[in-house]
Amino acid sequence: MRKVLVDLSALNNIYSGFGQIALTYGKYFENNYKKETARYSLTLLVPDDMIGKFGNEVNYLSSSKRLKRRFPFLFPKFDVWHSTHQLSKFRPFYSGTKQILTFHDLNYLYERKGFSRYRKHRQIQGKIDRANQLVCISHFTKEEVERNLNLNGKKCSVIYNYVEPFNESLASKPSIDIKTPFFFSIGALRKKKNFHVLLDLMKLYPEKHLYVAGTEAKKKKKNAYALMMKERIKNEKITNVTLLGGILHKEKIWMYKNCEAFLFPSLFEGFGLPEIESMQFGKPVFSSAETSLKE
Repeated sequence: MRKVLVDLSALNNIYSGFGQIALTYGKYFENNYKKETARYSLTLLVPDDMIGKFGNEVNYLSSSKRLKRRFPFLFPKFDVWHSTHQLSKFRPFYSGTKQILTFHDLNYLYERKGFSRYRKHRQIQGKIDRANQLVCISHFTKEEVERNLNLNGKKCSVIYNYVEPFNESLASKPSIDIKTPFFFSIGALRKKKNFHVLLDLMKLYPEKHLYVAGTEAKKKKKNAYALMMKERIKNEKITNVTLLGGILHKEKIWMYKNCEAFLFPSLFEGFGLPEIESMQFGKPVFSSAETSLKE
């Protein structure tokens, strides 16, 4: 029986976009993979605290061991290895292992400069050279990959991200006082998300409130954007904007369900998952038209 590994190491931050996608993969396998009928043995690469999270039908390997990042030969040999995003620090060691590599975006082309950009570009090119099959989550991302990287004749397929149907009965109001009517937005507090433009917008709507859910960067030097947002809210006395930080899945459902509209000013998106999530509740979406969002 063939052995397949799916890299879900992004579950180390379930509030991030990659983390949410990894969580969706895990839930899918929990509901659909059965050892008795499967034609392959499935192993999920997950952080220690997620081992066992997706049932007993699948096997688990820990992504929390740093040695395996530096010495990939410590991993067992697999026939197929799926890297579910292009930034994973894990890779197959054995040349006989077929690797599927999924691209979500090439944001480093716009966010980095000089040697930092060159180094990241070399790393990504090396991953393409190693991979056997390339997948992109949108036609926009496919065009970006084909235009900026050497695929060496390898085919690149487009497979859209799966969007989990939300169970409205799970909705749970966040513990803080939510003022209504309100707008909602979600995403990591990073410059590319462009949330700061909403601060000026909300000055024009004093009768409404905006809640932005999303985690800050862990490293201080990467957290300047979140700090700027907080300073502006404080110094400009913008009392109708609240930064929620990371919220639980059930709280996210409640916010989507009860918001008046969803706002998404992002400048760089490989897919734009939150837009589609909000549409499940029939909410109007006000979005930028950048990168993949029109698609």
